[in-house]
Amino acid sequence: MSRSVALFLVLLLSACGLFPKEVQDSKSWSASKYYSEAKTELNDGNYQGAIKLFEALEARYPYGRYAQQAQLEIAYAHYKDGEPASAIAAADRFIKLHPNHANVDYAYYLKGLSNFNDDLGLMGIVSEKILGQDMSERDPKASRESFENFRELVSRFPKSKYAADAVQRMKHLVNVVALNEVQVARYYMKRGGYVAAANRAQYALKEYPQTPATEEALFIMVKAYDALGMTDLRDDANRVMMKNFPNSRFFADSTGVDGEPWWRFW
Repeated sequence: MSRSVALFLVLLLSACGLFPKEVQDSKSWSASKYYSEAKTELNDGNYQGAIKLFEALEARYPYGRYAQQAQLEIAYAHYKDGEPASAIAAADRFIKLHPNHANVDYAYYLKGLSNFNDDLGLMGIVSEKILGQDMSERDPKASRESFENFRELVSRFPKSKYAADAVQRMKHLVNVVALNEVQVARYYMKRGGYVAAANRAQYALKEYPQTPATEEALFIMVKAYDALGMTDLRDDANRVMMKNFPNSRFFADSTGVDGEPWWRFW
Protein backbone atom coordinates (compact mmCIF):
# COMPACT_ATOMS: atom_id res chain seq x y z
CA MET A 1 0.00 0.00 0.00
CA SER A 2 1.39 3.33 -0.99
CA ARG A 3 2.02 5.92 1.60
CA SER A 4 -0.58 8.31 0.04
CA VAL A 5 -3.30 5.65 0.07
CA ALA A 6 -2.55 4.80 3.68
CA LEU A 7 -2.78 8.47 4.62
CA PHE A 8 -6.12 8.74 2.83
CA LEU A 9 -7.54 5.79 4.76
CA VAL A 10 -6.35 7.26 8.06
CA LEU A 11 -8.02 10.57 7.25
CA LEU A 12 -11.21 8.82 6.16
CA LEU A 13 -11.44 6.84 9.37
CA SER A 14 -10.71 9.92 11.43
CA ALA A 15 -13.43 11.86 9.62
CA CYS A 16 -16.02 9.39 10.85
CA GLY A 17 -15.64 10.96 14.25
CA LEU A 18 -16.57 14.36 12.84
CA PHE A 19 -20.07 13.34 11.72
CA PRO A 20 -22.94 14.40 13.97
CA LYS A 21 -23.95 11.95 16.61
CA GLU A 22 -27.40 11.62 15.08
CA VAL A 23 -25.90 10.35 11.83
CA GLN A 24 -23.72 7.84 13.60
CA ASP A 25 -26.01 6.18 16.09
CA SER A 26 -29.56 7.57 15.94
CA LYS A 27 -30.72 4.36 14.28
CA SER A 28 -30.13 2.60 17.56
CA TRP A 29 -32.00 5.16 19.65
CA SER A 30 -35.01 4.12 21.65
CA ALA A 31 -38.28 6.04 21.38
CA SER A 32 -37.56 7.79 24.67
CA LYS A 33 -34.10 8.79 23.45
CA TYR A 34 -35.52 10.28 20.26
CA TYR A 35 -38.09 12.13 22.31
CA SER A 36 -35.62 13.54 24.85
CA GLU A 37 -33.24 14.69 22.09
CA ALA A 38 -36.09 16.32 20.18
CA LYS A 39 -37.31 18.07 23.33
CA THR A 40 -33.81 19.40 23.93
CA GLU A 41 -33.75 20.89 20.44
CA LEU A 42 -37.22 22.32 20.98
CA ASN A 43 -36.28 23.92 24.29
CA ASP A 44 -33.13 25.35 22.71
CA GLY A 45 -35.18 27.05 20.01
CA ASN A 46 -34.01 24.79 17.18
CA TYR A 47 -37.53 24.16 15.97
CA GLN A 48 -36.66 22.67 12.59
CA GLY A 49 -34.19 20.31 14.23
CA ALA A 50 -36.84 19.30 16.75
CA ILE A 51 -39.40 18.68 14.01
CA LYS A 52 -37.00 16.40 12.13
CA LEU A 53 -36.29 14.37 15.26
CA PHE A 54 -39.98 14.10 16.17
CA GLU A 55 -40.75 12.97 12.62
CA ALA A 56 -37.93 10.43 12.80
CA LEU A 57 -39.34 9.17 16.09
CA GLU A 58 -42.79 8.72 14.60
CA ALA A 59 -41.39 7.00 11.50
CA ARG A 60 -39.28 4.54 13.51
CA TYR A 61 -41.75 3.99 16.35
CA PRO A 62 -45.19 4.75 14.82
CA TYR A 63 -47.16 3.31 17.72
CA GLY A 64 -47.31 4.18 21.38
CA ARG A 65 -47.38 7.26 23.52
CA TYR A 66 -44.11 8.72 22.29
CA ALA A 67 -45.29 8.76 18.69
CA GLN A 68 -48.58 10.37 19.69
CA GLN A 69 -46.87 13.03 21.76
CA ALA A 70 -44.38 13.64 18.95
CA GLN A 71 -47.27 14.48 16.61
CA LEU A 72 -48.52 17.09 19.06
CA GLU A 73 -45.03 18.47 19.63
CA ILE A 74 -44.59 18.86 15.87
CA ALA A 75 -47.62 21.14 15.79
CA TYR A 76 -46.19 23.19 18.67
CA ALA A 77 -42.76 23.41 17.01
CA HIS A 78 -44.30 24.71 13.79
CA TYR A 79 -46.27 27.26 15.81
CA LYS A 80 -43.15 28.47 17.61
CA ASP A 81 -41.27 28.58 14.30
CA GLY A 82 -43.81 31.03 12.86
CA GLU A 83 -45.41 28.50 10.49
CA PRO A 84 -49.13 28.76 11.34
CA ALA A 85 -50.39 26.78 8.34
CA SER A 86 -48.09 23.85 9.15
CA ALA A 87 -49.01 24.07 12.83
CA ILE A 88 -52.72 23.96 12.04
CA ALA A 89 -52.25 21.03 9.64
CA ALA A 90 -50.31 19.09 12.26
CA ALA A 91 -52.89 19.86 14.94
CA ASP A 92 -55.72 18.77 12.63
CA ARG A 93 -53.87 15.53 11.93
CA PHE A 94 -53.51 14.86 15.64
CA ILE A 95 -57.21 15.54 16.24
CA LYS A 96 -58.20 13.21 13.42
CA LEU A 97 -55.91 10.40 14.59
CA HIS A 98 -56.55 10.77 18.32
CA PRO A 99 -59.97 12.39 18.92
CA ASN A 100 -60.14 10.95 22.44
CA HIS A 101 -56.56 11.63 23.48
CA ALA A 102 -56.10 13.17 26.92
CA ASN A 103 -54.29 16.15 25.35
CA VAL A 104 -56.49 16.67 22.30
CA ASP A 105 -57.77 19.90 23.86
CA TYR A 106 -54.27 21.31 23.43
CA ALA A 107 -54.45 20.59 19.69
CA TYR A 108 -57.57 22.76 19.44
CA TYR A 109 -55.85 25.42 21.51
CA LEU A 110 -52.81 25.38 19.21
CA LYS A 111 -55.07 25.88 16.19
CA GLY A 112 -56.57 28.94 17.83
CA LEU A 113 -53.16 30.33 18.74
CA SER A 114 -51.83 29.74 15.24
CA ASN A 115 -54.71 31.61 13.62
CA PHE A 116 -54.53 34.29 16.32
CA ASN A 117 -50.90 35.02 15.48
CA ASP A 118 -51.44 34.53 11.75
CA ASP A 119 -53.61 37.66 11.84
CA LEU A 120 -50.37 39.50 12.51
CA GLY A 121 -47.59 37.50 10.91
CA LEU A 122 -44.06 38.89 10.72
CA MET A 123 -44.99 42.01 8.77
CA GLY A 124 -48.03 42.48 10.96
CA ILE A 125 -45.94 42.41 14.10
CA VAL A 126 -43.61 45.01 12.61
CA SER A 127 -46.47 47.30 11.63
CA GLU A 128 -48.16 46.79 15.00
CA LYS A 129 -45.05 47.90 16.87
CA ILE A 130 -43.64 50.48 14.49
CA LEU A 131 -46.52 51.87 12.49
CA GLY A 132 -49.22 51.50 15.11
CA GLN A 133 -51.51 49.61 12.72
CA ASP A 134 -54.52 47.99 14.36
CA MET A 135 -55.33 44.29 13.90
CA SER A 136 -58.81 45.34 12.79
CA GLU A 137 -57.34 47.05 9.72
CA ARG A 138 -56.32 43.72 8.20
CA ASP A 139 -58.24 40.83 6.65
CA PRO A 140 -60.25 39.35 9.56
CA LYS A 141 -60.26 35.80 8.12
CA ALA A 142 -57.66 34.50 10.58
CA SER A 143 -59.40 36.27 13.47
CA ARG A 144 -62.70 34.60 12.61
CA GLU A 145 -61.06 31.20 12.32
CA SER A 146 -59.17 31.71 15.58
CA PHE A 147 -62.43 32.62 17.30
CA GLU A 148 -64.07 29.43 15.98
CA ASN A 149 -61.09 27.34 17.09
CA PHE A 150 -61.28 28.72 20.62
CA ARG A 151 -65.06 28.41 20.70
CA GLU A 152 -64.82 24.75 19.72
CA LEU A 153 -62.25 24.19 22.45
CA VAL A 154 -64.43 25.82 25.11
CA SER A 155 -67.53 24.00 23.86
CA ARG A 156 -65.93 20.57 23.73
CA PHE A 157 -63.67 20.90 26.76
CA PRO A 158 -65.16 23.47 29.17
CA LYS A 159 -62.96 22.17 31.99
CA SER A 160 -59.75 22.31 29.96
CA LYS A 161 -56.88 24.20 31.54
CA TYR A 162 -56.72 26.20 28.29
CA ALA A 163 -60.40 27.21 28.36
CA ALA A 164 -59.98 30.36 30.47
CA ASP A 165 -57.29 31.77 28.19
CA ALA A 166 -59.35 30.81 25.14
CA VAL A 167 -62.33 32.78 26.48
CA GLN A 168 -60.19 35.86 27.02
CA ARG A 169 -58.82 35.62 23.49
CA MET A 170 -62.34 35.20 22.13
CA LYS A 171 -63.38 38.44 23.79
CA HIS A 172 -60.48 40.22 22.14
CA LEU A 173 -61.20 38.62 18.77
CA VAL A 174 -64.85 39.71 18.85
CA ASN A 175 -63.69 43.27 19.31
CA VAL A 176 -61.19 42.90 16.47
CA VAL A 177 -63.75 41.56 14.01
CA ALA A 178 -66.33 44.18 15.03
CA LEU A 179 -63.80 46.96 14.53
CA ASN A 180 -62.94 45.54 11.15
CA GLU A 181 -66.59 45.84 10.10
CA VAL A 182 -66.52 49.46 11.19
CA GLN A 183 -63.29 50.04 9.28
CA VAL A 184 -65.02 48.79 6.14
CA ALA A 185 -68.07 50.95 6.81
CA ARG A 186 -65.78 53.95 7.28
CA TYR A 187 -64.11 53.16 3.94
CA TYR A 188 -67.47 53.23 2.18
CA MET A 189 -68.44 56.48 3.90
CA LYS A 190 -65.31 58.25 2.74
CA ARG A 191 -66.05 57.20 -0.82
CA GLY A 192 -69.72 58.10 -0.82
CA GLY A 193 -71.02 54.53 -0.61
CA TYR A 194 -73.64 55.45 1.95
CA VAL A 195 -75.92 52.44 1.51
CA ALA A 196 -73.01 50.02 1.88
CA ALA A 197 -71.69 51.99 4.85
CA ALA A 198 -75.05 51.91 6.64
CA ASN A 199 -75.50 48.21 5.99
CA ARG A 200 -72.03 47.35 7.22
CA ALA A 201 -72.43 49.43 10.37
CA GLN A 202 -75.83 47.87 11.03
CA TYR A 203 -74.31 44.41 10.60
CA ALA A 204 -71.62 45.25 13.15
CA LEU A 205 -74.25 46.34 15.66
CA LYS A 206 -76.35 43.22 15.12
CA GLU A 207 -73.58 40.62 15.12
CA TYR A 208 -71.22 42.20 17.66
CA PRO A 209 -73.26 44.20 20.18
CA GLN A 210 -71.70 45.81 23.21
CA THR A 211 -68.22 46.02 21.73
CA PRO A 212 -66.02 49.14 21.45
CA ALA A 213 -67.08 49.35 17.79
CA THR A 214 -70.71 50.10 18.70
CA GLU A 215 -70.22 53.84 19.19
CA GLU A 216 -68.68 54.47 15.79
CA ALA A 217 -71.07 52.08 14.06
CA LEU A 218 -74.01 54.15 15.31
CA PHE A 219 -72.27 57.32 14.27
CA ILE A 220 -71.72 56.01 10.75
CA MET A 221 -75.38 55.03 10.50
CA VAL A 222 -76.46 58.55 11.44
CA LYS A 223 -74.13 60.10 8.87
CA ALA A 224 -75.02 57.59 6.14
CA TYR A 225 -78.78 57.90 6.61
CA ASP A 226 -78.50 61.67 6.69
CA ALA A 227 -76.57 61.65 3.40
CA LEU A 228 -79.25 59.40 1.88
CA GLY A 229 -82.06 61.66 3.09
CA MET A 230 -83.51 58.85 5.22
CA THR A 231 -84.42 61.10 8.12
CA ASP A 232 -86.48 58.63 10.14
CA LEU A 233 -83.68 56.08 10.23
CA ARG A 234 -81.18 58.85 10.88
CA ASP A 235 -83.16 60.13 13.86
CA ASP A 236 -83.64 56.64 15.28
CA ALA A 237 -79.91 56.00 15.16
CA ASN A 238 -79.31 59.47 16.56
CA ARG A 239 -81.52 58.82 19.58
CA VAL A 240 -79.83 55.50 20.31
CA MET A 241 -76.47 57.20 19.99
CA MET A 242 -77.35 59.98 22.40
CA LYS A 243 -78.87 57.59 24.93
CA ASN A 244 -75.92 55.22 25.02
CA PHE A 245 -73.07 57.64 24.35
CA PRO A 246 -74.13 61.06 25.63
CA ASN A 247 -70.51 62.17 25.86
CA SER A 248 -69.42 60.65 22.59
CA ARG A 249 -66.30 62.08 20.98
CA PHE A 250 -68.32 62.29 17.77
CA PHE A 251 -70.71 64.91 19.10
CA ALA A 252 -70.25 68.41 17.76
CA ASP A 253 -70.87 71.54 19.80
CA SER A 254 -72.81 73.49 17.23
CA THR A 255 -75.41 73.18 14.46
CA GLY A 256 -78.04 70.50 14.69
CA VAL A 257 -80.27 68.02 12.97
CA ASP A 258 -83.89 68.80 13.83
CA GLY A 259 -82.78 70.14 17.18
CA GLU A 260 -80.43 67.24 17.83
CA PRO A 261 -76.65 67.60 17.88
CA TRP A 262 -74.82 67.34 14.60
CA TRP A 263 -71.90 64.97 14.10
CA ARG A 264 -68.36 65.49 13.08
CA PHE A 265 -66.75 62.99 10.76
CA TRP A 266 -63.60 61.53 12.29
